Amino acid sequence: MMVDNRHATALVIAGVLSVLASVYLSVSVGSPHWYRYTSPPVRAEPNATELRALQDEFLEGEFDEKTVSDALFRMNGTLGLWWRCVQTPTDAHWYREPDPKMVMECVSFTLSQQFTPKYKEPGNHNSGEDLIRTYLWRFQFFLPLVSLGLVVLGGLLGFCACLCGSLTPALFIGLIHLLAGLCSLATVCCFLAGMDLLHRVSVLPDHVDGTLGWSLYLALIASPLHMMAAALLMWAARSHSQSYDRMTVYRVA
Repeated sequence: MMVDNRHATALVIAGVLSVLASVYLSVSVGSPHWYRYTSPPVRAEPNATELRALQDEFLEGEFDEKTVSDALFRMNGTLGLWWRCVQTPTDAHWYREPDPKMVMECVSFTLSQQFTPKYKEPGNHNSGEDLIRTYLWRFQFFLPLVSLGLVVLGGLLGFCACLCGSLTPALFIGLIHLLAGLCSLATVCCFLAGMDLLHRVSVLPDHVDGTLGWSLYLALIASPLHMMAAALLMWAARSHSQSYDRMTVYRVA
């Protein structure tokens, strides 16, 4: 059956929105700029030595939430879903310079670290597991993968529908995109809730500020794009079905 121009236009726009949303979400997931800390400069040698030790532990030591958090707080760190980064000096006597040159060094979260339990007191294994923070972290790791997987599934179904010349699966594909948008939104919510709980149980140094990064906003933009694509797909499927029913009634009459 021929597809109306309005429906074809809606499908094309939905496809473009879906691709944009997937690109935005993929870029945001792979970047470390979901949250950024701004730390005051260090001017004393004892503090510089302490930061150097903290840097080595952050980059090469075993994973410990308190060590990671302290390094992020004090070294202009940035945090993402899969990456954590700190700014490190290139000169050994950088604390004596008015404007030392800094470079960003990043470490990825391994799969086992993504599933490491969070504790009520970060770094204190005797304080008991904080189930809320633990599962918020795991959800923020899984949900974007689920969202991207749903979009891939929707794309495969759409390709098969094109080969068959049918618009019937568009409603189901729209529902898939709606779920993908909800997963993207839930990822952002889990991350923000987890960061808020972390700050409540951690002691932030004086004059350290935290701000949301551009990666989080990309993921936030991806959610309504998925939902708009879902709305267009479901409208096209519903409208096409009604047009087909009216045409069938007209032929019978």
